[in-house]
Amino acid sequence: MTLSSDSPSRWRPVRGNDVTLAAQLVDALTRRIEDEGLRPGSRLPSIRAMAEQAGVSRFTVVEAYDRLAASGLVQSRRGAGFFVAARSPARSAAVPAPPAALDAPARIDIAWLLRSMFRETVGPGMPGGAGLLPPEWLDADMVAGAVRAVGRTVRNNLLSYGQPQGYPALRQQIAALLQGLGVPAHPEHNLLTTAGVTHGLDLIARLLVGPGDAVLVEDPAWFVIFGRLAAVGARVIGVPRTPAGPDVEALERLAAQHRPKLFIVNSVVHNPTGHTLSAGTAYDILRIAERHDFMLVEDDTYSELHPGNAMRLSVLDRLNRVMLVGGFSKMLAPSLRVGYVAAAPALLEKLAELKMLSGLTSSELGERVIHRILAEGQFRRHVERVRARVDVARERCVKLLLERGFEVPQMPHAGMFIWADCGRDAEGLARAAAERNLLLAPGTLFSPTQAPSTYLRFSASMVDNDAAWRMVEDLMRAPAARGA
Repeated sequence: MTLSSDSPSRWRPVRGNDVTLAAQLVDALTRRIEDEGLRPGSRLPSIRAMAEQAGVSRFTVVEAYDRLAASGLVQSRRGAGFFVAARSPARSAAVPAPPAALDAPARIDIAWLLRSMFRETVGPGMPGGAGLLPPEWLDADMVAGAVRAVGRTVRNNLLSYGQPQGYPALRQQIAALLQGLGVPAHPEHNLLTTAGVTHGLDLIARLLVGPGDAVLVEDPAWFVIFGRLAAVGARVIGVPRTPAGPDVEALERLAAQHRPKLFIVNSVVHNPTGHTLSAGTAYDILRIAERHDFMLVEDDTYSELHPGNAMRLSVLDRLNRVMLVGGFSKMLAPSLRVGYVAAAPALLEKLAELKMLSGLTSSELGERVIHRILAEGQFRRHVERVRARVDVARERCVKLLLERGFEVPQMPHAGMFIWADCGRDAEGLARAAAERNLLLAPGTLFSPTQAPSTYLRFSASMVDNDAAWRMVEDLMRAPAARGA
């Protein structure tokens, strides 16, 4: 069956639009196929006929038809043209299913929380579990503009591997940012790009830690790092965290007892408490590390949310014993997995070799996009806008939590997280929330020993989520949540 000659003429391209002509044609034909205006077996107009009728180039039609073929909506038959494909039962019966319950396991664990965070069926959102800012708080136009600009300018450069150490121009930009903070990072001698902060921490762990080695972490701390350290066979030992930073008396005692290889510290805007290292604690940590001869890893993931210069171990140590790990995904776009490690030259060389052995290079496309944003001077203003919004949202969330019976004994200094005490078993509360399709992150997950906790981590991103707040209020009032 062949389409009537006038059927495609209904589509007219919109020129000067952000959507390409090929994408417009794909969208128009897809709608007609899916509403059965074009039935299975129908022959699409020839490339030449479609181009003439729509007033576009043949290249545009070829690209559109190829995209439709790749999606399975049409089939190409050699010498005969393009035909509408038969509708598969799966595609024709694809009706969105209602959100299913989160089905918490017998004991809530890190793997369950991570799986739940990436589910598309979570109902009112994931206010307690997500470490991400809402897309509407970020600047999609800025990121999209940088992507388009990179696409227009680089061309053949993207058809080969990038440099293993990372895109040189981006390393120059990162070095300038860090030097402005007081970190003496040289783009060639001290910087390695990674596929995000997690990748940087993974490289460090695989390079420096072996089975049975002791690694100190903060308690509470970012739960993903516990799993990464366990994967290399490390003994993970928690150091209690105070509002001023790690408890230095406990650190001294544990370092003498276990002789650790590493201590991983969240100096600026600690996850999950939102606290920042004091100057006195920073000096004490460095003295203890020197005395007991262990390395320090400074996780800088959320530091942009801190106003002004904050205390960093890497500034005081000048990258001798300290490795600094940071990235751009949280503030720009989670899909842009671009991070970096700043370290001493000899250590950086070994990290670069391990990066090559495990994945050759990181994505130069993403690194060029980040470089474009940094080079055009948009990043600083963007960070200031986001930080102001997060600060307002965090203060409102603290108030809402207090109104619902939570306590926040130590107010966060900055950032998007609130570490709140519910006064009962937090895992039980999180389990009751999961039954309502609400994801909450209980404090037990933030402890390296998975110790019972009455705390939960909430995110300021839930501030306008009325449905989630109603559920939280109901859960705090329910007798079952109180263990009755």
